[in-house]
Amino acid sequence: MVEGRAGRGEWIGLAVLVLPCLLVSMDVSVLFFALPFISADLQPSGTEQLWIMDVYGFALAGLLITMGALGDRIGRRRLLLVGATAFGAASVLAAYSWSPEVLILTRGLLGVAGATLMPSTLSLIRAMFHDPAQRKTAIALWTGGLTLGATVGPIVGGFLLDHFWWGSAFLINVPAMVLLLVIGPFLLPEYRNPAAGRFDLRGALLSLAAVLAVIYGIKKLAVDGLAPVPVAAVVVGLLLGAVFVQGQRTGRSPLVDVALFRVRAFSGAVVVNVVAMFCFIGSTFFTTQYLQLVLGMRPFTAALWSLAAMPLIIVAMTVTGILANRVRVATLVATGLVVLASAFAVLTQLTPSSPLWLVLLGAGGVGAGVLMTTSLTSDLMLTAAPAEHAGAASAVSETASELGGALGMAILGTIGAAIYHADLPAGPSTLGEATATGDSALIAAAREAFTHGLTVTATVTAAVAGLLAVFAYRSLRHIPVTEKEAVEV
Repeated sequence: MVEGRAGRGEWIGLAVLVLPCLLVSMDVSVLFFALPFISADLQPSGTEQLWIMDVYGFALAGLLITMGALGDRIGRRRLLLVGATAFGAASVLAAYSWSPEVLILTRGLLGVAGATLMPSTLSLIRAMFHDPAQRKTAIALWTGGLTLGATVGPIVGGFLLDHFWWGSAFLINVPAMVLLLVIGPFLLPEYRNPAAGRFDLRGALLSLAAVLAVIYGIKKLAVDGLAPVPVAAVVVGLLLGAVFVQGQRTGRSPLVDVALFRVRAFSGAVVVNVVAMFCFIGSTFFTTQYLQLVLGMRPFTAALWSLAAMPLIIVAMTVTGILANRVRVATLVATGLVVLASAFAVLTQLTPSSPLWLVLLGAGGVGAGVLMTTSLTSDLMLTAAPAEHAGAASAVSETASELGGALGMAILGTIGAAIYHADLPAGPSTLGEATATGDSALIAAAREAFTHGLTVTATVTAAVAGLLAVFAYRSLRHIPVTEKEAVEV
């Protein structure tokens, strides 16, 4: 492919790449409405229900680094098409699962296949879009696809369950995967690292074990609080991660070139991604519950109202795209984080009787700020790495986002729960339990306590986002506006 501006074929190819990303992120949330129907049909135990929900995310996060490096070796388009085949087949199997064990297994297979799709799509964008302005736009659209998938997952799930059986939530993946398999070979370029050595199986196993242990521990801490098992899981995961990093530093054919972390643009972008997703996922956990349990909306209604934030997000992304080649990335990233901090400041003003527009304004500002930031940092991480390591760099970007989201759920969830219990020491342990009692006085007190927890966490995240804006500007201010300017510098 001649290096230059992308044409119509590349943009159509981008649409083909964004579609599986939308579905992969949608599969994280599409089961929110389906779980009661699955429980009635398959009758899983409480533990099996948790595994049905969590095994997809565990497999996805644990294998991103491995699959990114594998794509660099065997070909990114080839891995993408293999993953699409596996994702479609696992979707059919999941839709017709006849037992909880089969559904857990097929959800795990979906996570494995999803891990092949995400780094392949982002690294292929680098191979397709050589012009910096076009590449930034393409990555912004890719990032928007991921966010849109997570947003519309509950809506699509609710609609399908109103008209079909629970397996339909999985079958919607199949047509998109078939389209990718038919069109992909014609529109997507192949790229592999011609100098790649042997695949580092030991490193792959270590990265899988480390990421799984850390994310499992963080999720358990978010649900159960401080306990020996999740703390031990996090510690073991960190130790395995240290062994993995040491092996990558000394190995002949590492999965990840750890020297990348000595590049200020790369390491700074990774930190920004982790902390931004920490703030985003943690706050979304509270605002969705606020809509349902404080304002009394049905889940499907709350999911529909969440779409009201999209115009603000689209405007923010459009402005960022226009300015990306005129303004230094440090200024734009810091601006996105200031928008994020301002949105959290709006959420600090919520009360149980606040108007709907206030929470929607805050939630929309959070989404806009995060997408402005992460679309730019994803481009930084992708272009800071050599072209032959773009798959591994993409995987690091996505793994950082997964870890940041898990930390947000754990830490901010714990803070909110602590405030709730301090305000309502003798009441039900959650707002949902209080609502189920039907006691109006208790429900009102529980809503006050929950909202207090939300505003405290919003205050924390506003401060974190503000500090992150300063860090981002200082870490990235050396990066020029354009690649031409970089040569001149």
